[in-house]
Amino acid sequence: MLLSKGFEVEMYTGTPQGDIVGFSDQIVAELDSFVREPDNRNVEYTTPPLSCYDRLLCDLIRPRQQLRAYLKTLGDYTLIPGSTLSLGGSDRFYRSDPANPYHGYIEQTYGTTVVTASIHINIGISDPETLMRACRLVRVEAPLFLALSAASPFLDSKVTGQHSTRWSVFPKTPVHVPLFESHRHYIQWTEAQIEAGTMQNVRHLWSSVRPNGDRRPYNLNRLELRICDLMTDPIALLAVTALLEARILQCIEDPSLDPLSISLFPSNSRSQDLVAIADANEMSAAKSSLDAPLRHWRDGHILSARDWIEQLYQEVLPTAKKNGFGCFLLPLRKILRDGNEAQRWLSLYQQGLSPRQIFVQAIQDLEEQERELASKLCHPLVA
Repeated sequence: MLLSKGFEVEMYTGTPQGDIVGFSDQIVAELDSFVREPDNRNVEYTTPPLSCYDRLLCDLIRPRQQLRAYLKTLGDYTLIPGSTLSLGGSDRFYRSDPANPYHGYIEQTYGTTVVTASIHINIGISDPETLMRACRLVRVEAPLFLALSAASPFLDSKVTGQHSTRWSVFPKTPVHVPLFESHRHYIQWTEAQIEAGTMQNVRHLWSSVRPNGDRRPYNLNRLELRICDLMTDPIALLAVTALLEARILQCIEDPSLDPLSISLFPSNSRSQDLVAIADANEMSAAKSSLDAPLRHWRDGHILSARDWIEQLYQEVLPTAKKNGFGCFLLPLRKILRDGNEAQRWLSLYQQGLSPRQIFVQAIQDLEEQERELASKLCHPLVA
């Protein structure tokens, strides 16, 4: 059984020298599948829900090729990797839609802490109670996905000390989000947050993972993992997605994987204790990614994110193989061996390259990789 999968991909636009320049208002007006973000410097495209990994690969690449072609009509512009305003610009918000009151609220409340780029991975789950159980499991393991995807060690041309500066500064909203014990719990909690004003609308739930659907919180059909930094390498992104799907399939088949069923914590405080572990692990993963010390939700022991991911890889591999997508997990081994994007960039920085030099090369590498994948797998891409 393969679950449906889709992506929301936020990316910056700018110059080949790494300076971010915003065009989202123009892009959205000219290209289908793209939507604007509150700040004009990044733009989002979405892929339709599909089960097949091969087709997902093309759907990740095709919109970028279309966007690159359009950017060339505006001048010498390109796509910028990374998940923060890495080389500068965090002192000012550039509204993409000045007439939108919700965008105004975001600018005034959060400033440029929300001007980030990321990947949201959506996995289809039709039964709402199964969805809630999957959300609980993914919530306590979300730091592992952040550790694999971290790609924001710079801000304003400075090393921040965080591998995911994006997640370390992003305003998680509301401040406290529980493990939803049931669909009814999620509905009641959401209604209470909107009434209290801690959420402006049903979309204003900015946590590592959330239930999603066409009429939240009532009609739900997918899990949305929101914690990942922008993974520009589509092969690596599909590997992370395969890990997530295999884990969710395990959760569907084995209800004992529900964190609320474990006995490590007293039943009257279990949800709060698990949330505290997950939140602390998120901050540790944001700081040190694969090298981060994390506390396991099952028994409380401390291990590195890298070791935990390796264990999880071995645990889910039979499930992935049984369902025909085991090969898509393999690139995880390369990330564990060579490091994520943030770690590779920091290694270059320690060798003496400046953040700008690192990004100039990363921009060129990204364009070359997309061109190669497009020519091999997804031709023709642009009509």
